[in-house]
Amino acid sequence: MDTVLPREWMPENRDKKKYVKEMERITSGFGEEKPVLLLHACCAPCSSYSLEALSPHFRQIDIWFYNPNITPAAEYELRLAELKRLVDTAAYACPVTVLDVPYDPAVFFDMARDMVSLPEGGERCYWCYEQRLRSTAEKAKHSGYDWFTTTLSISPYKNAHWLNWIGLRLGAEYGVPYLVSDFKKNGGYARSIVLSETYGLYRQNWCGCVYSRQAANSQNG
Repeated sequence: MDTVLPREWMPENRDKKKYVKEMERITSGFGEEKPVLLLHACCAPCSSYSLEALSPHFRQIDIWFYNPNITPAAEYELRLAELKRLVDTAAYACPVTVLDVPYDPAVFFDMARDMVSLPEGGERCYWCYEQRLRSTAEKAKHSGYDWFTTTLSISPYKNAHWLNWIGLRLGAEYGVPYLVSDFKKNGGYARSIVLSETYGLYRQNWCGCVYSRQAANSQNG
């Protein structure tokens, strides 16, 4: 694997990238022996369109529901249950499996303890992305996956440039290629809303951590 990141992916280059076209270019190059993907997922609504878009290009997709940021535990369990229900209900072009992932919110709070006062969407979110994608990259390396990526870019509130930069950097570090994406583009976010309604999925209005919930409540109230 080429571990030299192209200059256009560097964080100082802030012009919009054609992540969708790049993903299409990569996946169109897969041969008859399709690869296996480890997909980090945060919830069922975000996974709905992402799985629909990805499944034709892989022979197997395993979902890594690593989200220590989500609290309380009841919220975490609800999102996980909805994700499993979606996978059991929907028909995809390849087999999809939700893996068992330990839930340990302490690791998120430990990471964020010096960033409590920062605004939503800032540095705390960056390191939350990094924490979740690093766990995915580690799992991909140790379990022999061909590629890894995340559903997070489908949200209009997530910084796709950060996500792809982190993913590419970790892919180079761990030796497993990261599939760039911006699932919200080309109607992806709108499609996820339609699919959520079709399957009656629980849709939350905050990312999952206590800080994002406080931000959502302040905007609503």
